[in-house]
Amino acid sequence: MKEKQNKINRRKFLKTVGAAGLTPAFAGVPLLAQGLASAESMAGPSESEAEVKEQKTEFQQVPKRKLGKTGIEVPCLSLGGNQDLLENQIVLRAAPQWGVTCWDTANSYRGGNSELGIGRFLSKNPEARKTLLIATKASGAKTPAEIEERLGLSLKRMNTEYIDLFFGVHMLTDPAQLTDELKRWAEDAKKRKLIRFFGFTTHTNMAQNLAAAAKLDWIDMVITPYNFRLMQDEQLNAAIEACYKAGIGVIAIKTQGLRSQKGADTEEDKKLAEKFLQQGFTMAQAKIKAVLENKSISSACVGMWTVNDLRQDVAAVLDKTKLSRADIQALKEYAQSTCSGYCAGCANICGSASPDTPYVSDIMRYLMYYNSYSDKAEARALFAQIPSNIRDNLLGTDYSLAEARCPQHLPIGQLIAEAVSKLA
Repeated sequence: MKEKQNKINRRKFLKTVGAAGLTPAFAGVPLLAQGLASAESMAGPSESEAEVKEQKTEFQQVPKRKLGKTGIEVPCLSLGGNQDLLENQIVLRAAPQWGVTCWDTANSYRGGNSELGIGRFLSKNPEARKTLLIATKASGAKTPAEIEERLGLSLKRMNTEYIDLFFGVHMLTDPAQLTDELKRWAEDAKKRKLIRFFGFTTHTNMAQNLAAAAKLDWIDMVITPYNFRLMQDEQLNAAIEACYKAGIGVIAIKTQGLRSQKGADTEEDKKLAEKFLQQGFTMAQAKIKAVLENKSISSACVGMWTVNDLRQDVAAVLDKTKLSRADIQALKEYAQSTCSGYCAGCANICGSASPDTPYVSDIMRYLMYYNSYSDKAEARALFAQIPSNIRDNLLGTDYSLAEARCPQHLPIGQLIAEAVSKLA
């Protein structure tokens, strides 16, 4: 019997988990096992309203962690809102049942439909605002005046009088952007009770940006990519620890560490997936658990497009099974063997090697959205925002020096060509 169980594959696992429960890892969360979708239903976002009408059973709540020095606690699993929440109301209705009450979005997500979706939910469920922590970002804002304008629009869209976690700088690339003028704006916005806490997000040069934040007394929280790949970066780990000690809350995004290149069916992927399935959880769940092993991380913010995604991720954080040293080592070896398909966001390195093409790291991220997230429209829209004179010269640039310096050994020239082909 044990040998038969050890041979279970992902498809069979997802089919049987709804009836049999998640054992051994999730033996303590029978409610989450109820109605988990089969592999076929998880393949698409189609779900009826009836699917979130659970039995009148008390839902287990995801654990909470302190958010730095803010004095509040956040669920260790947050809902990533880079999706069309205007249409996908079912996820918003289901998330609070398990205590997933921190919702992260941005002014630019889905052309505003992400914020508008939260606004629609709050207009129908005004009492829910008291229990929610809403986070949004001033996408594209360069000055305090532009940040103010983005904030006003976000408040209007989301039908709320204040933002709990406001990230006034979205995608910080250089600590020099954290000016005294920005500090004064943040302090004034708090006095006007338009925001409760202020911070920034970063996708590139993360270690430098977080280390700088740890020295500032007016940054309350930060959002940064962090996953089983990036946790191999000692400088990033040290910067996250410095933020933690300084009382700055750290929220992790990009927790799955997906690649710019396609390759989800490689032997490395299959081997690792099989290892974790034998223990009772999927590779995606194992990756979330690995992130939350770091107690300096306040919350893992994950994109959950369907209620089935939500259930799977909630099960991962409710499960009390710790990843073993062998599990952590397996993730480390997997990260090393597949690193050539993952951009670690160290834009200062490739940027210095290709100064005329300062968007290499961004383009790698857009290509990852296209290939690994199947988020083609978003990837193309972001690519279109690169200045045309730079886009026109992408294929004519020599990336050999950038490739030689890349710690991940990315075939940058090849990936740029693929991005131009798919995103232009």
